[in-house]
Amino acid sequence: MTPDEIAVVRGELEAFAAEVFEPFARNDQRRWGQVCLRGLLTDGQRKPAEPMAARPGEDGNRQALAHFVTHSPWDPAHIRAKLAWRMEGVIGPEALVFDDTGFLKDGTASACVSRQYTGTAGKVTHCQVGVSLHLASGHASAAVNWRLFLPQTRDPASAKADPGKVTRRAACGIPDDVGHMKKWQPALDMLDETRSWRIGVPPAIADAGYGDAAAFRHGLQARGLNYVVGISSTLPAQPADAAPVTEPYSGTGRPPVTRYPGKPQSVKELLIAAGRKAARPVQWREGSRPGTGRSGRSGRKRMYSRFVALRIRPAGHEVRQATDGPELPECRLLAQWPAGESEPVQFWLSDLPSGMPLATLVRLAKLRWRIEHDYRETKQALGLSHFESRTWGGWHHHVTLVSVAHAFRTLQRLARAPKDAAPA
Repeated sequence: MTPDEIAVVRGELEAFAAEVFEPFARNDQRRWGQVCLRGLLTDGQRKPAEPMAARPGEDGNRQALAHFVTHSPWDPAHIRAKLAWRMEGVIGPEALVFDDTGFLKDGTASACVSRQYTGTAGKVTHCQVGVSLHLASGHASAAVNWRLFLPQTRDPASAKADPGKVTRRAACGIPDDVGHMKKWQPALDMLDETRSWRIGVPPAIADAGYGDAAAFRHGLQARGLNYVVGISSTLPAQPADAAPVTEPYSGTGRPPVTRYPGKPQSVKELLIAAGRKAARPVQWREGSRPGTGRSGRSGRKRMYSRFVALRIRPAGHEVRQATDGPELPECRLLAQWPAGESEPVQFWLSDLPSGMPLATLVRLAKLRWRIEHDYRETKQALGLSHFESRTWGGWHHHVTLVSVAHAFRTLQRLARAPKDAAPA
């Protein structure tokens, strides 16, 4: 970039930071917020707080910057609310996406580190897990809320509590009222908080780690939110045309319970019974790279496969507990069944209106790809996984600042993208 272009970008960054950091109570917090953003955005080096203060253009006060990120008593929710308001108008979100990502750690002293599974490593390992909420559309996305997941080993009320790790709660600054919850529970907490910011809430998207939990799906419905969520192939369900029956009552003993006559089947079994001929071809977007096969007008490879949609009634104990009346609620089962496969390979459940076109439903289900892209960019280029402090508050400060930096990059990309360019 030329010096003039650099000056323009710096001016845009200062204006953006002034807007998003307006909730800070003090001028020095706004200044250190800008220092953090410049450090996160300027190079590909590791991004702990102290080295960022020593880079060219900063004043070298490493201790002050480290204090701002780790211990300064600013509420990240205020910054996230400002960020959400700013990005909602730019993104025009089609969905709220819930997801989580791992932060690999060598030691166990940091807040909420435990041996747990993370898709980041694809195995059980020492890590922190952060649950995030994103505003997303086909052309852009932004993380606007975060929660640090507390494992059972860190919760003194849990039967699996580790005394050594529980004693470190105070040193890590973990609030006394924070206990272990399943990941879908902080996801709903973030949803409630985001709605309190008066953000327009579109349908919810999540993977099977959330979608398999009937309580999560019911929590979304109770909040008036439609969903398209991933599910496991083994999720039990009844066909849509199944009806509950009640045996005749003789007038003695306990009255018979109304129930479905047949045992529930797995969603995979229901789809296989429908047959491969029920699959329809769908293109849901164009990719970011040139393609050699089916390509769109931009020359990029089309994301294309075959999909089946069926009406079903999800079953199981959790569903029954939350259902009013004997009849199970009806939902739409979506599955990807590529032409060369003998059975479906990916499954979703949705309560969106039955008249929604298949292509629209597929595009929403596949929108989660943007979040994987965001995680990759924030970890590789913006230092999301570089935080070295051990505190609860410091972690939430860090992920919030990285989200602000990522949002600025998104704004720059959208402003400079050719008008006819397909979203990448």
